Amino acid sequence: MNELRVLIIDDEESIRHMLSMTLRKEGCTLRAVENGEDGLKELIANTYDIVVCDVRMPKMGGLELLDELRSRQIETMVIVMSAFGNRELAIDALKRGAYDYIDKPFTRDEIVLTLAKASERLRLRRENEELRARVTHQTGLGRLIGQSEPMQQVFSTLKRVASFKSTVLLTGESGTGKELAARAIHELSPRSEGPFVAINCGAIPEALLESELFGHVRGAFTDASSDHEGLFQAASGGTLFLDEIAELPLSLQVKLLRVLQEGEVRRVGDTKSVPVDVRIVAASLHNMAKRVEEGLFREDLFYRINVIALRLPALRERPDDIPLLVRHFIEEQNQRQGTSVREVEAQALEVLTRYAWPGNVRELYNAIERGVVMSANEQITLDDLPPQLRQAQSPLQAVLSSDELSIKKLSAELERILITRALERTEGNRSAAARLLEISHRALLYKLKDYAIDT
Repeated sequence: MNELRVLIIDDEESIRHMLSMTLRKEGCTLRAVENGEDGLKELIANTYDIVVCDVRMPKMGGLELLDELRSRQIETMVIVMSAFGNRELAIDALKRGAYDYIDKPFTRDEIVLTLAKASERLRLRRENEELRARVTHQTGLGRLIGQSEPMQQVFSTLKRVASFKSTVLLTGESGTGKELAARAIHELSPRSEGPFVAINCGAIPEALLESELFGHVRGAFTDASSDHEGLFQAASGGTLFLDEIAELPLSLQVKLLRVLQEGEVRRVGDTKSVPVDVRIVAASLHNMAKRVEEGLFREDLFYRINVIALRLPALRERPDDIPLLVRHFIEEQNQRQGTSVREVEAQALEVLTRYAWPGNVRELYNAIERGVVMSANEQITLDDLPPQLRQAQSPLQAVLSSDELSIKKLSAELERILITRALERTEGNRSAAARLLEISHRALLYKLKDYAIDT
């Protein structure tokens, strides 16, 4: 129990003295106070591993203290002390979050043993938290999976912004996981106990979208036979995910801007506004700045939702994550389908890794689902994959599978492919491309001219 920080809370001086003497001999760092109010102040100001607290005290008893700790989200292990015959109070304390209880009067050995058990539980809890943190950092956040550098940057940003109310704009190609990122923000935020409500702004007809977002009152329009609560009200206290916000009609963009500015909504046909407490996460696969230039999206609304911008990388930008995603999806499909596929054969995995994935992670998920269903044994083979994957060939494979046997011509084509790849990877930076190719900058310039490669 060395280095444990323990707070003793008891209105009897003799108990405080005895506990202090006993636990100091065990190597604990101690502080002792005489009532729950002083104990709460101490726990707000400082961090303690374990609290040893009496149930009955003036100025806030142990049960009230437990309620305060829970409401303030103060993490510590509480051991309550109760006089013999007050077992019901001790059990009530356990229900409110206490770790254990001990009957008064107790011996030195009893309190040492109780704290030793609490110390061991604390050690295991911290080890598990550290393990979960390492696993999360390595493989994913929520349902977002990835260990590549681009995804680690995404995870870091999501964790950083989750605790704030600022609006987040997620961009990226279709299938990159924008809704999963929005859910991760919600689940990591103080609003995680509240609702997460999602709507695709491009999937609902314009005539119905206003009512869906803001609600309506009875008689507001034909078929409005009763009052209807909109999604803003439904998401109050939580997060509203506006997917494909670029598709929002201009007439509704004005009303959305007003809601974001004033924090209240007015239902269709109503004369009064209703306050809402909603955190907005928006998403689009479009270039939002370009939509503003084209007059398709209001500039003031764009700046309002673009407080924190985060782009989800395409799957082709993080090929190192593909084997990890494949394993994850196989396990998921095994549970869902009742199958027992264990792996992907090497040739099939190579095809999965080099494929361009225009549909991103969603397309990969569908490919693995097909592979699991079509597999005749515990291994997914190339024949089990969708036809477009089997037919896809890299430029290098196309060269090697041709009937050309001239070493000179094949070498030239190989050089062209490697130079093109290096320029793509360095975004046209010739000096950086030359370093990747391990040739001089001058040699690269000559080859660009010889092969008529336009940069």
